[in-house]
Amino acid sequence: MPMPRGETIVLTLNSGSSSLKFGLYRVDASRVEALFTGEADFSGESTGQYHANDAHGGAPTTGSVSIRDQRDAIGQIEALLAGHGLPPPTVIGHRIVHGGPKLGRHCIIDDEVLRQLKAAIPFAPLHLPPALTIIRSARERFPGLPQVACFDTTYHANLPDVARVLPLPRALRAEGIQRYGFHGLSCESVLHQLGADIPSRIVIAHLGNGASVTAVKGGKSIDTSMGLTPSGGVIMGTRTGDLDPGVLVYLTREKKLDAAMMEDLVDRRSGLLGISGVGSDMRQLHQSAPTNPDAQLAIGMFCYSVRKQIAAMIAVLDGIDLIVFTGGIGENDAEIRAAICAGLAWAGVALDGSRNRAGDNQISDPGSRCKVLVLPSQEDKQIASLSWALYPQGAA
Repeated sequence: MPMPRGETIVLTLNSGSSSLKFGLYRVDASRVEALFTGEADFSGESTGQYHANDAHGGAPTTGSVSIRDQRDAIGQIEALLAGHGLPPPTVIGHRIVHGGPKLGRHCIIDDEVLRQLKAAIPFAPLHLPPALTIIRSARERFPGLPQVACFDTTYHANLPDVARVLPLPRALRAEGIQRYGFHGLSCESVLHQLGADIPSRIVIAHLGNGASVTAVKGGKSIDTSMGLTPSGGVIMGTRTGDLDPGVLVYLTREKKLDAAMMEDLVDRRSGLLGISGVGSDMRQLHQSAPTNPDAQLAIGMFCYSVRKQIAAMIAVLDGIDLIVFTGGIGENDAEIRAAICAGLAWAGVALDGSRNRAGDNQISDPGSRCKVLVLPSQEDKQIASLSWALYPQGAA
C-alpha cells in the first residue's frame, strides 16, 4: 500500500458503550502532534457531558449538551472541531477491539470490512456494536473521508501455537476459536515510547477497567492473559477474568441462565463490582476499603490476580528485565502497583517507595534487578500513526 507523503490530519475515535474518546492529530513522517483531544460521555439520557483540551495551551472546553448516543457524540465532536477553528480531518482512525478470525491486520474500512466486523460481534458483544455505530456515523458526518480500523488484536496476531491454541477440538479451532489477546494498541504505544533499545524480556501490565498482562520478547507478543474475548485473564472492573468453565456449566444447568444472562453476568456484574458490591472504580473501592471488608477483598483479589499473571509471564519469558505499568490504574494508583510488586521480590523486583508514590517514570529501586516503569497508554496517538501509514493517498 502506498505510504503517505507530507502532512495528514487524523481524527481518532476510541469508542465505548457510553463514551467516545477523540483526538485530532497532525501527523507526518517524523511526528504525531496532538491538536485537540477530549471525550464525550452519554448514557442514554437526554443530556451528556463533554470535555476537550487544546494541546496548544488553550482553556479546556467542557459542557452539557444533548448527547444520547454515539451518533450525537460524533455530531458534538464535529461542532467542537469547527468551533475551535481546527483543520478538518483528512482520515479517520478507529480503535476496534476485535476483528474476529478474518480481520487480523489494521486496514482501510470498506463495505467488506464492515460486513466482517458485523460478523465478529459475537467475539466482542460489548465493544463492536458501538464501534460499528461510530464508523457509520462518521461516514455520514464526514462523507468521502477514508477510515482506518486499528485492531487491538493485531499486535498479538503471531502468538506461538502453544499460547494461541485453546485446548478444544480441532473443528472448533478451525472456526477461529483461539486466543486473540487485546490491548495491543496500548502495548504498541508502550514499545514506541521505549524506543529502539528495548530489553529482551518485558511484561506490560495494562490495568484499567479492562486489564491484561502481556509477555513481550524481542519486541513481540509471545503470550497474553486475555483469550478469545476481552472477558478473560485478570479480574477487571465488571468482568470475571479467568473462571472455571464448570461454573458456567453449573449456572446453565442449575440456574437456567441462557447466553444473554451469562454474558451479562460475566461481563457486566462481576469482577470488582461483583466482589465488592460497591462499584467497579478502583478509586471508589479505596474510599470504601477502610470500613468495608468486601471492598478490601476486591482490591486484594485484583492485586493477587495481576501478580499471578505477571509471574506466569515471567516463566514464559524465562526471566524478566522490565515491567511496565500502564492504563488508568497502572498509571495512577501507587498503592496497587506497590501491592502487586511486593510479591515479586523473588524475581528481582524492588520498588523505590518515594518514586512510586510520586508516579515517576521509573519507580524501581536503583538496585532492582528488574526495572519497573510507569508509562502512559497512548492508544489514540498510536491510532493516528497507524492511520497515517495506511492512508492511501497522502496529503497534498
